[in-house]
Amino acid sequence: MQEIRTFNEKRAEIYWWLSSLFAKELTDKDLAQYQTPQIRSFLTGLGENSTLKPSIDKFVDALNRLLDREDAQLELSADFCDLFLKSDKDSALPYASMYIGKSGLLNDTPAKDVAELMAKHGVAVEESLNEPADHLAVELDFLGNLIIRSNELEQEKHLDEALIEQQQFINKYLLSWTPQFNEKCQQLDEFGFYSSVSELLCAFLELDCRYLLGE
Repeated sequence: MQEIRTFNEKRAEIYWWLSSLFAKELTDKDLAQYQTPQIRSFLTGLGENSTLKPSIDKFVDALNRLLDREDAQLELSADFCDLFLKSDKDSALPYASMYIGKSGLLNDTPAKDVAELMAKHGVAVEESLNEPADHLAVELDFLGNLIIRSNELEQEKHLDEALIEQQQFINKYLLSWTPQFNEKCQQLDEFGFYSSVSELLCAFLELDCRYLLGE
């Protein structure tokens, strides 16, 4: 069980990292950290997995090109706004409600479903996010919390049940719409930073599902 707990910590770390990328624009300090040996080593480690390597290579390429991009932080912030904060026609809005069932922000069912699940587990939306529960950053943050909380379980049976619940959450609340979201990112993100992140997200979700199913 200790091996699973250690692996769970790494899984949660990745989901929280991905959540942070979709939550808000990166600062100059954030961008500087991405050029440090520690972060580059973390990315290299992820890229050793053949499923993740293509999207990690694109992400690292975008990071390298940012070094030569004039006003890199401002331009990347503009990319974030164009991709995630405009209308549903012009952007890849990061809300499940835009892709599931009756699409559009008037469709509040996905947000209600996730909010109820979060309440059941006693997890609140981060106040700094100020987003409904079906926002991608909120769902990924919640998933990280689910994973870490499962590490507190002492019986193997209960841990197995928690892993099944995580797989079901990924399948129902994330993989049900993130592939469509990723397609829009690929179409709209000219520079390629955020489209590489959305591609990595989908690849990691699918990889994690296979792990949780014991494949």
